[in-house]
Amino acid sequence: MTRRGSYAKGVLKREEILLTALDVIARHGYRRASVRDLAEAVGLSQAGLLHYFDSKEELFTSVLRKRDEVNLATVFRDGDELPDPAQLLENYVELIRHRSEVPGLVQLHAALAAESADPSHPSHEYFAQRLVFLRDTFTGAFTALQARGAFAPGVDAAAFAVTLVALVDGLQVQWMHDPGIDMPGQLEHLLALVMVPGSERATPPAEPLAEAL
Repeated sequence: MTRRGSYAKGVLKREEILLTALDVIARHGYRRASVRDLAEAVGLSQAGLLHYFDSKEELFTSVLRKRDEVNLATVFRDGDELPDPAQLLENYVELIRHRSEVPGLVQLHAALAAESADPSHPSHEYFAQRLVFLRDTFTGAFTALQARGAFAPGVDAAAFAVTLVALVDGLQVQWMHDPGIDMPGQLEHLLALVMVPGSERATPPAEPLAEAL
């Protein structure tokens, strides 16, 4: 019973650490959010914090996984199912709009994305799986829209999904250098090039994704 209780407390503490880290990094930035700062925010020493993670890199990778859990629920899910493809794209544009409000998480994502190209990096598997998920999800959405005549028939859905993901990653890097860049506007411009005017893509404006990260 004691072991079970200790395990449950450990799970809850780890969750508290990740949610706190999301908030601290989003507000203060990746470079300014040291392990010491995160530890103090949850009432632990640095050693105590790293008891829950194998390394600083694993901690920050887990922070991004937690961010994605939130996004999955608010952007890529409608209950237990994917939302309508058109609504999914609307949700994604709103998510990118929200990114400008959490610059620290954008910085963290960009930094680890570059480092994770090394197969030995703790974030390597996370980013590889994330890319597959995004490409597959958008390929499915574009294929469905193409079937209903809402997506340009001569465009390869899978290839365009790769382009879309690459655009967003690149936009975030540019935005960090020039915050004046309109990330959601650029994404909407790209989508307008392949969506059929007057098609079923037209959906009611998406609600602001206040909980998205």
